[in-house]
Amino acid sequence: MSAVVNVVLPVFALIFLGFICRRTGRMGPSGASELNRFVVWLGLPALLFSVVANSTWEQLWQPGFITAFSVGCLGVFGFTLIYRLMQKLPLADASLDALGASYANTGYIGIPLCMLVLGDEALQPAMVASIIVVCVLFAIALACVETGLHAGQGFSRTLGKVSGALLRNPLVVAPLLGGLWAASGMALPVPLATLLKLVGAAAAPCALVSLGLFLAQPQPGGEVTGVWPLVALKLVVQPLITWYLAFQVFELPTLWAYSALLLSALPTGTGPYMLAEFYGREASRVSRVVLYSTLGSLITLSACLVLLPV
Repeated sequence: MSAVVNVVLPVFALIFLGFICRRTGRMGPSGASELNRFVVWLGLPALLFSVVANSTWEQLWQPGFITAFSVGCLGVFGFTLIYRLMQKLPLADASLDALGASYANTGYIGIPLCMLVLGDEALQPAMVASIIVVCVLFAIALACVETGLHAGQGFSRTLGKVSGALLRNPLVVAPLLGGLWAASGMALPVPLATLLKLVGAAAAPCALVSLGLFLAQPQPGGEVTGVWPLVALKLVVQPLITWYLAFQVFELPTLWAYSALLLSALPTGTGPYMLAEFYGREASRVSRVVLYSTLGSLITLSACLVLLPV
């Protein structure tokens, strides 16, 4: 329990700091969107480029782990997306809900938690999971949102607009450029690596403070519905799917199996909220999913640690 608290408590602290800054007037009503803009255009792209550029094929190619973790998050994403569309939700908003139910906070909670519980060698599976979440799952959600925003304009025109929007999106371009750099075999120049590390390190804290600023703002009237099903999908369904595949189907090595379960049981990261703010969609539901799932993960992650003989 203490291992989980040590990692999760700072997450709440950053959200709370943002909340207090907004409520006391230290930051204005535009603070959340402006801080989020920094994360989207500078912080997260720097982090994505750096992670991918410094990765090798041998580090990334772990087929059993990749399949177990990917099926867990993409399966929940697909189920939630279809269910929300059946409820007549627009594709863009359904995609954000689906992302909220499947987007594990691998970067800010997953990496330190795995290393704290399983040792430094757990950095490798945590890094692979982070790349799946931010480069694959996030890119799919981006494509769905863009498709929803340009629907009804004809297939070829919609395809052109979606492709163009994705190629201009820093969250898609950054890992692609990082992959090209990694393929070149060249090491990053020290000044560039230091710059990327400094800017990338600010991504998660700024996103969490931005979330706190948003939660402190006056919300539209009426109850925000549909939050708890998304939280349950993230904290219960996704880890159960991943556990079955990692332990029963692929019988992964201990380190990779434990890492797969812990990483799939993580709370929702700030990605869905960040994307909702970026596209000007309603962010009340996904912001609460981030908050409530982070709180609930104190219980679910502790249960995982009790069940695993680590």
